[in-house]
Amino acid sequence: MNSNTLLEKLDKILSPIGVKVGNQRHLKAISSGMMMTLPLIVVGSLFLIVANPPVNPDLVDPSTANIFMKFMLSWKEFAVNNYQTLTTPYNMTMGIVGMMSAFAIAYCLAGEYKMKSAMSGLIATAMFLMICAPSVDGAISTSYLGADGLFVAIIIGLATVEITRFVEIRGWQLKFPDTVPPAVTAFVNSLLPLLLNIIVLYGLNILVITNTGVGIPETITKILTPALSIVDNIWGYIAIITFSNVLWILGVNGTSIIFPIAFALGIQNTGLNAELVAQGQDPTIAMNLQMFRYAIMGGAGNTIGLTLLMMRSKSTHLKSLGRLGIVPGICGINEPIIFGAPIVFNPILAIPFIVTPIVTVGLGYLVQVMGFVTPGYMVDPSFTPFFAQAYLSAMDFRNVLFVFALVLIGTVIYYPFFKVYEKNMLAQENGSNSQSIA
Repeated sequence: MNSNTLLEKLDKILSPIGVKVGNQRHLKAISSGMMMTLPLIVVGSLFLIVANPPVNPDLVDPSTANIFMKFMLSWKEFAVNNYQTLTTPYNMTMGIVGMMSAFAIAYCLAGEYKMKSAMSGLIATAMFLMICAPSVDGAISTSYLGADGLFVAIIIGLATVEITRFVEIRGWQLKFPDTVPPAVTAFVNSLLPLLLNIIVLYGLNILVITNTGVGIPETITKILTPALSIVDNIWGYIAIITFSNVLWILGVNGTSIIFPIAFALGIQNTGLNAELVAQGQDPTIAMNLQMFRYAIMGGAGNTIGLTLLMMRSKSTHLKSLGRLGIVPGICGINEPIIFGAPIVFNPILAIPFIVTPIVTVGLGYLVQVMGFVTPGYMVDPSFTPFFAQAYLSAMDFRNVLFVFALVLIGTVIYYPFFKVYEKNMLAQENGSNSQSIA
């Protein structure tokens, strides 16, 4: 079977699904709303990289370091001493993307219904803050304002608009003479929808707290967090990585849910490998921190290959997004791609997003067990370029060659699905251009 035949078959199967999903107003509102938050995600990602320079001071001797490494060490020292200051742009952009998404999704869905978009967005924002960031002793928790609260933001953004629409459909609004300013009319008629949203959604949150002791966001996190006992073998590890990526497809930050489990296991086994090396033996434990790195090359879903394809896309949107996302992606940050392409609720790109990490993690396990690369025995810095992480994990250039091979494999897996999605994007862009000309 040649590549053209494969693309035609995938196109025939996936394109109708993609079109149907893309035209569904609620999913369309989620996609459009997340696109509105894209500048926050991109800018926040860049400042996170600035605050985490790719160097491990424990592995560098300042007295023998060259000029470049001395610069990197100075940058690292400055970043550590000023971490809070450097990460403020991240905290106030990517760190509140959940709250912004609640507004944007409600805004877009209200637009689909020809309702008052700005007021709908404000109601959604108020409800999101009530549920995800309640005030305690004059301070609010920021735990769920960012990507961790995104799933709740999606629900609230959609639900608040539907509740408001319920009021409008039944005509529960006051009619004023034309002499009354529109702002006054809008103010009065927004009171009942807001009150009803508080009764329904915040009331549900109170009910959950009464029965579980925690609110809706914490309850969802507890339900989704898998057990640690299944992780310390290749099949369990692949299972939780797949679980994480399925959550991402649904708009939930799956990496944040499995991170404590995967990272704790990785640190533990990397430490055991380090003890073996200290005793003059070879590291032998494959389930080390590098397994997690293999799962998130370019970010969740191993999207570095997809980003490279997007950079050369015929679609203006995908090409621009690929160029914006390549630097953060090299450092393992791919929210611009996940929410910008988007991959969330995208049945075409969801398949390689789930499959690629399964392949890379499986291959990563095999090459370590078979001795083709050195199992990791050093804890490499986070948000470091993936090839630098590979080298720093075991000081072995074979590890670097292997991760570049994984990038190539990931690109091949993404390619047919990307071409199908690119065709759909081009059709949309050409359609928009035709309407503009007309």
